[in-house]
Amino acid sequence: MPQSLSEIARDRQINYFLLSFTDLFGVQRAKLVPASCIDQMADSQAGFAGFAAWLDMTPADPDILAMPERDRLYQLPWRPEVAWMPSDLCGVDGRLIEQTPRLVLKRVLAQAKEMGFVVKTGVECEYFLLSPEGDGLSDGRDRQSKPCYDQLTLMRRFDVIRDICDGMQTLGWGPYQNDHEDANGQFEMNWTYDEALVTADRHAFFKYMVKSIAEQHGIRATFMPKPFTHLTGNGCHMHLSVWDAAGSTNLFHDDNGELGLSTPAYHFIGGVLHHAEALCAFTNPTVNSYRRINAPVTASGATWSPNTISYSGNNRTHTIRIPDAGRFELRLADGSTNPYLLAAALIAAGLDGLQNKRDPGPRSDTNSYIDPPPPSTAKTLPGNLLDALRNLEANSTLHAALGESFVASYLKLKHQEWADFSHHITPWELETTLDC
Repeated sequence: MPQSLSEIARDRQINYFLLSFTDLFGVQRAKLVPASCIDQMADSQAGFAGFAAWLDMTPADPDILAMPERDRLYQLPWRPEVAWMPSDLCGVDGRLIEQTPRLVLKRVLAQAKEMGFVVKTGVECEYFLLSPEGDGLSDGRDRQSKPCYDQLTLMRRFDVIRDICDGMQTLGWGPYQNDHEDANGQFEMNWTYDEALVTADRHAFFKYMVKSIAEQHGIRATFMPKPFTHLTGNGCHMHLSVWDAAGSTNLFHDDNGELGLSTPAYHFIGGVLHHAEALCAFTNPTVNSYRRINAPVTASGATWSPNTISYSGNNRTHTIRIPDAGRFELRLADGSTNPYLLAAALIAAGLDGLQNKRDPGPRSDTNSYIDPPPPSTAKTLPGNLLDALRNLEANSTLHAALGESFVASYLKLKHQEWADFSHHITPWELETTLDC
């Protein structure tokens, strides 16, 4: 018989459990349950008022229940008496809540499984370390125009980075490098790829872990896409490959294929490019996201963000990069992306490419910032969140793959967010139009 959660708590000296779910806007919601009550709570599920989170519900709707994933129990490395478990949501009638992001990903992965595929992903999550109030960088000496990989600035934040990396090692994620990124105050950590749902759960926990450990050190971490106009924004690059049903053979790898990719891999890429304008609603889901893509040159000399819907070899100026045989990297997504919806939307687009044998067109190996591919071969990315939402509205393929009710709820809440933004008058407007 498998151990009960209370038995696990006793053996690992866990006193509390965070039963957590991620809402449509990527916010993590949780209840803190003492170990003495965890078996009862896990069996009967913890109740939440759905309207209190971003789930497109009303105060009149019944409670929703969180069903924790016992196999994904992460003991907090910085506070080991607490364990975190991601949860799926259902109603009090037992029916699954279809707009739960984690369930949307499971839905798409089930479609991949029906086609005989296992999808594996890895993410590179960039973040800034700020002052406690978030009004500037935590390191006032980090001022170089090209600070990327700088050893001194990296090591001035050694205590924070060490604690995060040690945490990943404790959890068994296989972290293998940490670096100072292109912007002042910006860092990135890389860990081993895995099946898509595993990576999404780790991605969600990673964001929580980074913010929590930064707070312990008296500073603040942010994954905001573009907190500073003159600095490179926070990307969330996703690496993806498709494997056979056993997960043992990489179907994207072909020694004889161009750049080591198989024909199915290029069809998958073709699907991603075909749906890229609608994908932006998930990869770049905030108003601020569009300050990062299509952005002007930054202090370092480059934005490191794509501006055209194109793919390339080992070239970081395009939406998709092929850095190595057997995988590709999507460089479009930013730090505000929902870990579950990023993977779900990307996989759904790629599966459509596989089913319809979509041709990605010619590869472009030029510097897209100064010599972009012609508009006849590569469209530009949406200029704002509203454009991305309108593209998603018109995309019947993603509606069907992700679920009509989910897409309707997501669009409704995101249009409300856009309307809220549109009601605000910015300092730029006052500066440029007050004397009209």
